[in-house]
Amino acid sequence: MRLPAAAWAFVAPALLVVGVFFLLPVVAGLGLSLTDFDIYALAAFSNLRFVGFENYVRMLQTPLFWQALANTLYFVVVGVPLSIGASLGAALLLHSRLARFKPFFRTALFAPVVTTLVAVAVIWRYLFHTRYGVVNYALDQIGVDPVDWLGDPHWAMPTIILLAIWKNFGYNMVIFLASLQAIPEDLYEAARIDGASWFRQTVHITLPLLGPTLLMVGILTTAGYFQLFAEPYVMTQGGPLRSTVSVLYFMYEEGFKWWNFGAASAVAILLFGLIFAVTWLLIHLSKREVNP
Repeated sequence: MRLPAAAWAFVAPALLVVGVFFLLPVVAGLGLSLTDFDIYALAAFSNLRFVGFENYVRMLQTPLFWQALANTLYFVVVGVPLSIGASLGAALLLHSRLARFKPFFRTALFAPVVTTLVAVAVIWRYLFHTRYGVVNYALDQIGVDPVDWLGDPHWAMPTIILLAIWKNFGYNMVIFLASLQAIPEDLYEAARIDGASWFRQTVHITLPLLGPTLLMVGILTTAGYFQLFAEPYVMTQGGPLRSTVSVLYFMYEEGFKWWNFGAASAVAILLFGLIFAVTWLLIHLSKREVNP
């Protein structure tokens, strides 16, 4: 089926924007990853050499890359379910009949989403300061010893995960609220007549009908959490003991600290491939659940 000329005229601006700001940079990054583009090539393109997959091989042989990948996977595996759970829980509470002052709470819970991430990270860094932080002061009032939240390798990443959940869950909450409002009230009324409890209504009506929304939110949240950068950059600078170095932070250091743009592009392509693979897996698993 061929599209008429009018249809192409309508989609042409969007295709142009996608091509210029997405496809072209991806192709350029892929080509850059196959070269040894560095500060010397930046000074004179005659120093640029084609090295094939050498950058990829070197990245896969670098221990710090694997540590960054492990840190990122830890952040995603722990943070994504907690973030989605917090979003869904808040949406269910705001959607319930017992909830009061709904507009106020919707605005208050969504406010962190529109705040500047760097500013929030700076504030949280002081909140979790070992000696002067409000969190340790509160713990001291109940007799708990201070915790070195950002200086202990065991606590640094959980602290960053907590920040990410607080910062981002309001966006998904609004999406869940819109989906909850689209569920027919007749289904809940029929379930209540049959004696179904709130828990059974949630399990057998709400969650199944939220399936497509859960898939979309899961994909968006997972893709976003794989791109962890600003939080460790502002709060820990990748420490302590490189326990908060993410793949994106590692790419930043390769490109803007060591000026290895070819290697940094290789890391970007690897991260893109990883996000694509995880997204495909989520979609595939959702289809198997719908059509076993």
